[in-house]
Amino acid sequence: MAGESGRASSLRPLDPNRLRLYVVTDRALARGRSEVEVVRAALEGGATAIQLRGKDWSSRELYRVGRELRQLTREAGALFVVNDRLDIALAVEADGVHLGQEDLPLAEARRLAGPHLLIGITAETVEQGVAAQEEGADYLGTRAIFATPTKAYREPMGLDELARLVQAVQIPVVAIGGIHAGNARQVLATGVAGLGVVSAVVAAEDVRAAAAELAGLIQAERGEA
Repeated sequence: MAGESGRASSLRPLDPNRLRLYVVTDRALARGRSEVEVVRAALEGGATAIQLRGKDWSSRELYRVGRELRQLTREAGALFVVNDRLDIALAVEADGVHLGQEDLPLAEARRLAGPHLLIGITAETVEQGVAAQEEGADYLGTRAIFATPTKAYREPMGLDELARLVQAVQIPVVAIGGIHAGNARQVLATGVAGLGVVSAVVAAEDVRAAAAELAGLIQAERGEA
């Protein structure tokens, strides 16, 4: 099992820097490009974590693409996380799985996965974030920070509540939803560990350049550039 490997065991506790530019795949936004093409370019641009998301895909398709992305991310030294599907995450030897509030409970996921797999949890509220931390989550995602077509059914979290969430927990928080180069500094100012992006990178005409711009903004905001 992947959880028994030395590679996986070195990831917990999770270094927050590994989440700093967290790119989530979306085939519908990729301009006809394959996940491999998009992810390779994003990694070249500075992405530090990749999440494979294919909610309406077959298990076989998730497995096929997951194996390819696992290889790319391993070569780049980036984290690889599978959305929702613990079985696929384990099958492709991903570094982690990301679970929403309606997915498999964290405690059950940990029981099945063993002690080494990273488990991220989406926190739609501060209270959910605190609860996930208490239950052993390695990091938190958020509901959409800004209005976005991919999360149109939820009211955006906004920067104020995001800041409250970051202050309420000790584990890393990755903000996601409507984030792009024009508002990235505002999001980083809340103290998040990383920026989660979909369309800002996946839908860009030049994926590598879009990722590089965000990576540069993160470096500058942290005084590293």
